[in-house]
Amino acid sequence: MAEERLSFKEMCARFEVTPRTLRHYEYIELLLPERDGRQRFYGPREIARMKLILRGRRFGFKLEEMRQWLDLYDADPDQRLQRKVWMDMADKQLDELRRRRAELEESIAELERLRDVWDRSED
Repeated sequence: MAEERLSFKEMCARFEVTPRTLRHYEYIELLLPERDGRQRFYGPREIARMKLILRGRRFGFKLEEMRQWLDLYDADPDQRLQRKVWMDMADKQLDELRRRRAELEESIAELERLRDVWDRSED
């Protein structure tokens, strides 16, 4: 079975990202595609990295954090350090998401109170 290899256009389509986004990820060295002249090809390693990058973005991680974490894979054969760094990043981000959720809940409650005040003033 041949290794999966995607062109630039196929990579954009597969992950529903713009060419600008993909070029940016390359520029900041999150992705390092193979090059054949002007063409770029993304193998299994880059495809896996892209999945992790997008998941990390969904969770709110900064791109630089993701790049540093992904770079640990090659430098840490048994992935112990990478696992520890991931856990620290996850804990920090969970705290941030919980803080933001509390702020949103407070804003929602305040807006509901104001709406109710205005609604009652119509009577």
